[in-house]
Amino acid sequence: MSDSNIAEKSGPFFIGVDVGTGSARACLVNNKGHILSMCEQPIHRQELVQDHITQSSTEIWEKICFCVRDILEKSAVNGQEVRGIGFDATCSLVVVDEVTHEPIAVGPDFLNNDENIMLWMDHRADGETKDINQTHDKCLKYVGGKMSIEMEIPKIKWLKNNVPSSVFNRCKFYDLSDFLTFRATGSQTKSLCAAACKQGFLPHGVEGSTDGWSATFLENIGLEELIENNFSKLGGPLRPQDSTTSGNYLSPGQYIGTLSENAAKELDLSTDCAVSSGVIDAYAGWIGTVAATSNLDDNITGSAMDAIGRLAIIAGTSTCHITVSKDPIFVDGIWGPYKDVLMKGFWSAEGGQTCTGELLSFILRSHPAYDALTLICKTEDVSPYEYLNSLLGDMAKEKKVDSVLQLVKHIFFYGDLRGNRSPLSDASMRGSVIGITMDTSIEDLALKYLSACEFISLQTRHIISTMTDAGHHISALYISGGQCRNNLLMQLLTNTVGYPVVIPEYIDSAVVLGAAIMGASAYNDKKIGGLHSDNEVLWETMRSMTTSKNVINPLEKSHPDRRLLDVKYEILLKMASSQREYRAMVDSL
Repeated sequence: MSDSNIAEKSGPFFIGVDVGTGSARACLVNNKGHILSMCEQPIHRQELVQDHITQSSTEIWEKICFCVRDILEKSAVNGQEVRGIGFDATCSLVVVDEVTHEPIAVGPDFLNNDENIMLWMDHRADGETKDINQTHDKCLKYVGGKMSIEMEIPKIKWLKNNVPSSVFNRCKFYDLSDFLTFRATGSQTKSLCAAACKQGFLPHGVEGSTDGWSATFLENIGLEELIENNFSKLGGPLRPQDSTTSGNYLSPGQYIGTLSENAAKELDLSTDCAVSSGVIDAYAGWIGTVAATSNLDDNITGSAMDAIGRLAIIAGTSTCHITVSKDPIFVDGIWGPYKDVLMKGFWSAEGGQTCTGELLSFILRSHPAYDALTLICKTEDVSPYEYLNSLLGDMAKEKKVDSVLQLVKHIFFYGDLRGNRSPLSDASMRGSVIGITMDTSIEDLALKYLSACEFISLQTRHIISTMTDAGHHISALYISGGQCRNNLLMQLLTNTVGYPVVIPEYIDSAVVLGAAIMGASAYNDKKIGGLHSDNEVLWETMRSMTTSKNVINPLEKSHPDRRLLDVKYEILLKMASSQREYRAMVDSL
C-alpha cells in the first residue's frame, strides 16, 4: 500500500448522515475530509392526497443503519475507529407517542401509524399558515415576516384540527434531525437550528426570550396544548448549555453525547462515538462548502469572521441560500435572522426556491419530445442536461448568434410552479410563460429547458438583491448539489448575479460531508470537555476538511449576455407583480 493510501486509511474517522427528500445517505471521511466510502438508499414518499406528503421514521432509521454498516464494510474500517457522527435532515415533522415514542399517523390515512412524518414539502396546512400569520407575533419577525407553509408549527396546527383530541394529546413532536439524534443517543438535546428556523423558537435574549418558546404565541394560534408540562411536546424550555435535562438547544457541531448501546449496535459503531447536535440539511450544505479555500481567499483571517460574505447555495429538489452576519439583518421574505443556528455569536439568514431541480425535471418530463430525448441520451450515454446544453450550442451556431441566450430572448418564463418561498413568500404564486409556439420538437424542449435555467438564475438574483439591499454583504456564491455539473446553469448564475461561483470538491456530497464535519467537530468539542464555548472549533474543523474544485467568474458587465440578463431581470419582476395584480383583480369580483 502506498503512503497516500495509508494516510487515507489512518484514523480518526467520522461519519456523516444526510436524510434528504428522496434518500438517506452516509459517508465515511478521514480527518482531512476525504470521503472514503458512501452509501445511499431510497426512502419512500407517500402522497395519497395531493399536497399530503408523508414518510416513515422507522424506515428512515433502518436505511441509515444499512448505509452506515455498508460504508464501514466497503472501506474495511472498524467501527470502533469512528470517533464522531453527525446527522442532518429535511425540516420535516416527526410525530410519536409522548410516552412510548411509537409512531403516530399524520394522515391522510390515520390508520397507518408507520406514516408518521409530514414532509417539508407537504402543503396541506394552507389555512393554518394564514391563521398563524394573522397574529403578527414578534417571533414572525424572524421568519421573514410570516411563517411558510413548509414550516412545522402550521403542520402541528393542522393535526390538531384533524385528529381526535385523544390522539393529539398523546403526540410529541420532533424535527427530523432531532429525532435522529434522539434515536442515536436517547438525549432530548435539540438542534437550535431546527427550533429557531422552523418552529418559532427564539434563542436566549432575542426579544427578551428566556424559555425559547412563547406561551403567548402558542395560545394565540390555538396550540395551548404545547405549553403544558413546560413545553414537553416540543422538547422543553431553554436551559443552560451545561444542563443534562430536556431543554438543551445546541448549535451545529456541538457535542450532545455518545451513541447509546442500542444505536451503537444497530450502526456497528462504538459507544465512545461522539454525536453532534443535528442540523437542517441545507445548513449542513453551508458547513460543507463555505470554508473551502480558493483563489478568492486574499484577505482571510483564519477566524470564523471569514464566513461573512460567503453565500451557500444548496441546490437540489429545491434550493436554499444561506449566509451569516455579525448583527441581525431583517429582510422581508427572507427567513431569519436566526441567532446562533450555525455559529454562536452569528446571525443567519435563509432565502429559498421551492422548485429548482424539480422544475428542470418537470420541464423535461412534461414535454412531448421527452421520450425522444431519453432515447438519444441512452444511445449516446450522456445525461439529458449534457445533451441539451450541446444541442443549444449547435442551435446557436446554426442561427448565427453569439450566445445561446439569444435563442430565448423573446421567451419570458416564470417558474414558481409550487409557490414562492423567497422573497415574495407567497404560496399562491404559479408559473407563466410568454412566447410559446406549437413546436413540439426536441429543439423546442431545449429552448424551454434554457428558459427554466434562466428563470432559476434570475430568481436567485431577486433573492440576493433583496438580501444585499437590506444590508447583507455577499462576495461569492458557494454552490453544492448536482446542478453544479450543469456548466450552462453555473455560467448563467454567475453572469446573472455578478458574483464568482465556487464549486466544492464534492459536488454531490457537500451536505453529507457537512454532517461528517459536524461529527468531527463534536469529537473535538468532546476532547475539550464538551464546553460548547469556542466558536472556532466548528470553523477550524470546516477549514481543515473542505476544499474547492473550481471558481467560475462572471463576464464583464458590458458583455451582451450581462446586459440581456439585466433586462430579463426587470421583466421577471414585472411578471411576478402582474401575476399578483391579476389574481387580486379576479378575486375582487
